[in-house]
Amino acid sequence: MNNRRAFLQKFGLLSAGVAFAPSLLTPCDSSPQNTGSTAAASGATGASAAGAGNSRISNIGVQLYTLRELLPKDVKGVIGKVAQIGYQDVETYDYSPQTGYWNLAPKAFRELLQANHLVSTSGHYEFGQYMKDGNTDVVKRYIEAGNLVGHTHITVPYLDEELRGSADGYKKIAEKINKAAELCNASNLKLAYHNHDFEFKTYGDTTGYDILLKETDPALVSFEADLFWMERAGHKPVDLFNQHKGRFVMWHVKDIDKNSPSLNTEIGSGTMDYKAIFAQAQTSGVDRIFVEQENFAPGMDPFQSLKQSHDYVKNTLLA
Repeated sequence: MNNRRAFLQKFGLLSAGVAFAPSLLTPCDSSPQNTGSTAAASGATGASAAGAGNSRISNIGVQLYTLRELLPKDVKGVIGKVAQIGYQDVETYDYSPQTGYWNLAPKAFRELLQANHLVSTSGHYEFGQYMKDGNTDVVKRYIEAGNLVGHTHITVPYLDEELRGSADGYKKIAEKINKAAELCNASNLKLAYHNHDFEFKTYGDTTGYDILLKETDPALVSFEADLFWMERAGHKPVDLFNQHKGRFVMWHVKDIDKNSPSLNTEIGSGTMDYKAIFAQAQTSGVDRIFVEQENFAPGMDPFQSLKQSHDYVKNTLLA
């Protein structure tokens, strides 16, 4: 979590307009492309998901933040290895209007995905500055990029600590999310919100997460349930699915390490009851999942880790 916070704080500087090296300022392609829903329908072939509880989950995706140490150095090689493992969908991070996706313009990144029979139905984008000043210009740039790549969702990945210190703070965040969601909807996209554990801090008889769920428009705003962080906060994902049926259209899937609960481990080798969670997939409303790990055990190859999680999801949870 500390690595992600540091990354997002750094990226917030990008949104604020810090100067860049000339080689990084190549304009991103803005030629028209199909919308995300078209890409998702015509892109990768999905894994067959038997079982009533999992019938809506067709593809197994990966959040590329998992490979943040490798990706910027070799985008093409990393994307190729992700496809070889068997993933069909990738969730992006680290986009900026100046540098695109790791120095690839949206169109070029989409072409790379297509060459590897992949789609990208969601992306994490830095919303810190927008949450502070309400200027929608950067949101519009995210929407433009998302449509070029083929997203169906633009996802809010994190909230700066200064924004989330009270119930009123969360209500203001919800207002901004609704406003951004209206812009997304006008461009055939939806906005999603990704949780950590801090949203579950109580304010009187409610939590920040309750406020976001209740104050955002269900017709416009989806939620990406990070199942690890829900359980780390002391909440069972299945309980939340039943309380807010159909709101959690995406999941982040990673497991809690048996010996060090603050750390992630490969799915199926930790303490989380993923069979029970996947049995309630329809209640959740989920139709796509993204494997993610924020850390690896010493000596573990990241691609081997991703293969282990992928195979467990495919052969055990979706079998």
